[in-house]
Amino acid sequence: MVNPSTPPKVAVLLSGCGYLDGAEIREAVLTLLALDQQGASAQCIAPNALQFHVVNHVTGEPVPGAQRNILEEASRISRMGKCLDLAQARVQDFDALVMPGGYGVAKNHCSFAFKGPQAEVRPDVAAFVSGFFAARKPVGAICIAPALVALALHAAHDSASLTLGNDAGVADAMVQLGQQHTSTPNAREIVIDEAHKLVTTPAYMFDDAPLGDVFTGITRCVAEVLKRA
Repeated sequence: MVNPSTPPKVAVLLSGCGYLDGAEIREAVLTLLALDQQGASAQCIAPNALQFHVVNHVTGEPVPGAQRNILEEASRISRMGKCLDLAQARVQDFDALVMPGGYGVAKNHCSFAFKGPQAEVRPDVAAFVSGFFAARKPVGAICIAPALVALALHAAHDSASLTLGNDAGVADAMVQLGQQHTSTPNAREIVIDEAHKLVTTPAYMFDDAPLGDVFTGITRCVAEVLKRA
């Protein structure tokens, strides 16, 4: 448990609101809950930019012509508009970074959903994520977010151990990016790369994961991140 007199300040990077086109809401809220329960101070952050597209979460289909802003959508989760524009966020102001998943990570922060290991990362997102590794500050990545980490590390000619569950296609993409993928059997598991202070957990990479298992994995991930903050 973190000393409440000196709580670490943790950046929580969001990619919108809604698992098909933004942040996975359950993962984001459970991350904020775990940080709160463990005595950390959380700051939600998102780019002030348009989403790749807008998806109707009833039908699962893109809405033609619709546009939504990532920062505005992420603010639905952070409450009271207290979501910081990524352009104003500085790595030196935080002790750690945690990234919930959702397709927005793979569509808005990078193009992994469309290009796999050939994906590009938004320059501002890449600089922010890479800054934590350069500063030797701990990073937690949930669900598909380890793919964003993999792209950032690959660009820096670096390699780490991580997990995105047990999907063979995603695991192969990680290998193509020079990362060491560890298969995990369920959402309760975490993988720690001590050299990079990187902690990953699969969460809803298991589509049918019980909510309690997702929370267990996220709570464990957050605890290990905070131990290293």
